[in-house]
Amino acid sequence: MRFLFEGCALDTDRRELHRGGVPQSVEPQVFDLLVYLIRNRDRVVSRDDLLANVWNGRIVSESTLATRINAARKAVGDDGERQRLIRTVQRRGVRFVGSVREDAGLSEKGEAPAASAQSAAPVRKQQVSFCRTGDGVRIAVASVGEGPPLVKTANWLTHLEYDWESPLWSPMLHRLADRARFIRYDGRGTGLSDRTPADISFSGFVHDLKSVVDSMQLDKFALFGSSQGAATAIAYAARHPERVSKLVLCGGYAQGRNRRESPADAEVAQAFLSIMRHGWGDEHSAFMRAFSSVYIPGASPEQIKWFADLQRITTSAEAVVRLRNACDDIDVVDLLPSVRAPTLVLHARRDNVASFEQGRLIAASIPNARLVSLEGENHIILPAEPAWHVLMQEIEAFLRE
Repeated sequence: MRFLFEGCALDTDRRELHRGGVPQSVEPQVFDLLVYLIRNRDRVVSRDDLLANVWNGRIVSESTLATRINAARKAVGDDGERQRLIRTVQRRGVRFVGSVREDAGLSEKGEAPAASAQSAAPVRKQQVSFCRTGDGVRIAVASVGEGPPLVKTANWLTHLEYDWESPLWSPMLHRLADRARFIRYDGRGTGLSDRTPADISFSGFVHDLKSVVDSMQLDKFALFGSSQGAATAIAYAARHPERVSKLVLCGGYAQGRNRRESPADAEVAQAFLSIMRHGWGDEHSAFMRAFSSVYIPGASPEQIKWFADLQRITTSAEAVVRLRNACDDIDVVDLLPSVRAPTLVLHARRDNVASFEQGRLIAASIPNARLVSLEGENHIILPAEPAWHVLMQEIEAFLRE
């Protein structure tokens, strides 16, 4: 079903929104909110309606609800003051008041498919299970979607459930899950995996990946690695060329800060270790301000809060120092020429965490790798920036080849 209104096209099957013919970046929950409002445009939708049908009965704050409604307005080009499309009805709720035309398309028999008038588009449910590594660490694994398998390696900090809803990560995760059997996992020491393993090291990170793909019985699969996870993907692809069909690396580095032969990088590594011990997970701490200004300088206050909350829920201050030390000592430069899988390298030109030179080094050292430069300075490419659309289009085109 497509809903057409004021230059917008909302496609519920593809889960895409176009405005003026241009794809819009919309968080999954905001997309579901839009669908529900449009499908129920004949009435005022109450707060309880939204909580029951968009948030699946989960209680959320008034500020969160208001933020999502404002994000929906922004996505369709509405104005918070004029409210041409999404109107607030005092003490009752909200209503979609724009003129809508429905385009259901035709089935193979030439018939228009039936459409529910009262329910929002279904949200994909990920299946979470556990596997055990050779050294006894329990690793949490999430699988969702259908199609050729795409495995995302764990980066520095992950939480399978939290990331699935986070405005930082969820747009990318849901979009990839729409096009593949998408598998990701929490690395040792983080998320739903064991928090206090005896070994936290780069070799342990690679063992986690091997245990996951073996437990899922994947013979051949595409591999996606971002940030520290790129090095894990590189190491696995170099050692198991028969199993990796394609390699996608985003914002990655082949050398951790302690291996880059740069006094400045080594000093930054030590500075971060010091302030992590004192401000971990506190959005108001000096650490959080410094950390976010490096990782996501273009983030909104809401995104920074999600970023801070991720730190708090995914691991402890003690464990994060061990994880950070392991990342800073990564060095897979010697493995790069051994990678045989077709490789796509994407990197922001002004990335403050992993310099563009690291992306160039990876692309130049892996045979026949292709480098795509992204405009921007965020280490985590944010859905609202133009580079995000380039990133997703390049990944999708590469995986289709």
